[in-house]
Amino acid sequence: MLYDNTMLSNNTKEIVKATAPALQEYGVEITTRMYERMEQEQPDLKALFASTRKGQAERLAGAVLAYAQNIDEIEELAPTIAIIAKKHVGAHVLPEHYPVVGHLLLSAMQDVLGDALEKSIVDAWAEAYSFLAEVFIEQEKKLYGT
Repeated sequence: MLYDNTMLSNNTKEIVKATAPALQEYGVEITTRMYERMEQEQPDLKALFASTRKGQAERLAGAVLAYAQNIDEIEELAPTIAIIAKKHVGAHVLPEHYPVVGHLLLSAMQDVLGDALEKSIVDAWAEAYSFLAEVFIEQEKKLYGT
């Protein structure tokens, strides 16, 4: 197994999978809000994530949705993860950027979904995001040659 998602609890996987319909409907709004928050709170990071490129919010929303839908079978996402990791390295994304972006993403989810976003959902997504961030960090270390 390339990615050991057994580190994620079954409860987390189920909760994240259950959010897929909401992500289908509100994903672009969430990622657009995330980039707005990034510009306000972390303007130095904005350039790293190409938020001004046409379609970036849609691409990120699609990636988040795909993760939610495939969290049980993350191996299915390996080709996409490899492509995104290469883009991250090209943009000089570093491990220390992941917690900041995770906070921005979860905050944007809360902004858009409001009271519908229960604490258990936030906690599950925090765990799932941290796991995926580690996957990217490890893949990017190899690409950086470290």
